[in-house]
Amino acid sequence: MTGLGELRVVVVDDDPVMLRLLGSMVRGLGVAEVSVHTEAAAALTDPVLQDGRPSCVLLDINMPGMDGIEFVRHLAERVYGGMLVLVSGEDEAMRRATAMLAQARGLKLGGTLSKPPTRAAILGALAAGLPDGARTAPAAGPSGPYHSFGYAELQAALAEGQLVNHYQPQVSPQTGALVGVESLVRWQHPVHGLLPPAQFVAVAERYGLIGELLVQTLRQALGDLAAWQGRGHPLRVAVNVSMDNLSVISTADFIETEARQAGVDPRQVVLEVTESRLMRDLPTALDVLARLHLKRFRLSVDDFGTGHSTLVVLRDLLFDELKIDAGFVHRAAQDPRLATFFRASQGLAHNLGMEAVAEGVEDAEDWVFARDEGCDLAQGWFVARPMPADRLEDWQAAWRQRTVRERLLATGATRTPAGAA
Repeated sequence: MTGLGELRVVVVDDDPVMLRLLGSMVRGLGVAEVSVHTEAAAALTDPVLQDGRPSCVLLDINMPGMDGIEFVRHLAERVYGGMLVLVSGEDEAMRRATAMLAQARGLKLGGTLSKPPTRAAILGALAAGLPDGARTAPAAGPSGPYHSFGYAELQAALAEGQLVNHYQPQVSPQTGALVGVESLVRWQHPVHGLLPPAQFVAVAERYGLIGELLVQTLRQALGDLAAWQGRGHPLRVAVNVSMDNLSVISTADFIETEARQAGVDPRQVVLEVTESRLMRDLPTALDVLARLHLKRFRLSVDDFGTGHSTLVVLRDLLFDELKIDAGFVHRAAQDPRLATFFRASQGLAHNLGMEAVAEGVEDAEDWVFARDEGCDLAQGWFVARPMPADRLEDWQAAWRQRTVRERLLATGATRTPAGAA
C-alpha cells in the first residue's frame, strides 16, 4: 500500500513568501520530498520530474521570465507523467483556461487552487497524484490517511460484500419533491473505514473487476428501489455505468434481467454515462445504449460540458437526461460566464426534450439560481450528502420541513403532499 509518503513535490512560484508557505504546508503533510523553485526554467531541470516515480508540481501561472503557461508547454513536451496543480492569484477565468490547456496537452491535472490555498485544499490536490487513482476521502478529514489498493484486496472486498451503496437525493427545485436518488458506491473497509469510489474504481477498471462491481452495485440499487417503492415512495434510482461495462455487448441484457428479477420498472432506472469517456468505443457503446433505450431504461449523460465530443454524443445517442457539470453550477449566480454555460446547457437539454439536472448545488445561492433558472432537478450537498438507504425516509421528512422553514421554494410553488415522494 502506498500514500503521500511516496510522493515527491516540486513547487514553482516567483514570490518567496508564497514559496516558503507552500513548501512548509507540503512538508507538513508528510510527502517524501519537496523541492522549491522561484524560476520556472530551473524547475524544468529538477530530477524529480525525470525519473517516473510518483510526483506532483504545484505551479504558479503569472511569473517573470518563463510563465506558467510556457512551463506547461515544456512539461508536456517532456511527456511528464506526474500530476500538475495550479496555484495562482489570477482570476478564475485565467485558472480555468490554463487548466484546459494543460489537459489538452495531455497532462494530468490534480486541481486549480486560488492563493493562498488551505492545507485541506493542497492535501486533496496532492492525493490526486497517488498511484492507482487514490483521491481525497471527504469523510477522512484534512489529516486522514489516503490509500491505494491492488487486485487481491479489491477482489476480496467484492467477495465479502464490503462494497455498499450510498444514495444522494435529486429533488425538484420548484416543488421540493424528492424525484430520485443517485447510487454512489462506497467501500466499507474493515481497517480504513468508509472509502470513496475514487480510491478503488480505477483499480477495478485496471484489473478487470468493473463487471463484478456493476453486478453488486446494480443489484443493491434495484433492491433498495423496490423496497422504497413497496413502502409507497415512487422514486427512480440512477446507477453509474463505466465505459468498460458499455464495451461488453451483453450489458443491456444483463441490466434488463436484473431489473425484471427485482420487480422494478425500467422507466424508474436511470443509467448514467460520463460524456468525456463515451468516444473511446462509440460503436459498442451505441449498440448497448440503444438497446437499453429500447428496453425503456432512462439514459443520462453525466458531467456534461467536460468532454470533447459533446454535440456528437447528443446527436448519436438517445439520452433522457443531461446532468450539468458542477463546474458550471457552483457559483454560477456570481459568475456571468458560468451562468452563460449553465443556461446554454439547460436550453440545449430542454430543446432536445431532455430533463436538466444541476449537479454540485453546494449552497443557498446555487439552489436559488437553479430554481429560478427553471432547472428540473438539483443535486448536491446543499440538499443532502450521500447516505445509506435506511436513512433516506427520515431525511425526506426533515427535508420537507426544511423547505418550509428556510423558504426554499419559489413563491406560489405547489408543495408535495405529505404522503408523496
